[in-house]
Amino acid sequence: MYLPFDQMPDYSRVWVYQADQRFTEAEEKIVRERMGRFCEGWNTHGNLMPTSFEIIENQILVLAVDESKLGASGCSIDSSVRTLRELEDLLQINLTDQGKISLKKSTGELRVIPALGVKARVNSGEIDTETEVINPLIHIKADLKNLWQPVRNSWLNKYFPN
Repeated sequence: MYLPFDQMPDYSRVWVYQADQRFTEAEEKIVRERMGRFCEGWNTHGNLMPTSFEIIENQILVLAVDESKLGASGCSIDSSVRTLRELEDLLQINLTDQGKISLKKSTGELRVIPALGVKARVNSGEIDTETEVINPLIHIKADLKNLWQPVRNSWLNKYFPN
């Protein structure tokens, strides 16, 4: 059962998916239509769950479910990933590959890079301690207020001299 994202409780479980490129206006419309249909029918063992999604910065997709009365089952989570993979095939984008990192410069420029080779990017100065990165510890909607964190406060800090 779809609910507007702002009506989802703060304790709703969330998954953050990073697209490897910004959605065009047409792509975002398709994502919204497909995810809206998916959320309308997302269920666990035949029982509808309150769900929603949000697109952040035309590139980050957040899927939310209120598990207070009924937890998302493995099968229901698999169905969400199937929907995302269908979007990947349709739009020729990458959402589900976890081997990438989203970075945001102070200018607001958002880039998604492969996690492999991040140390070389730090050494070259492409990534500095003020660059923001998506916090991988986001698990509930309330955590989204801390979606971005400076690299100096993230796991990437280990690549910088102290």
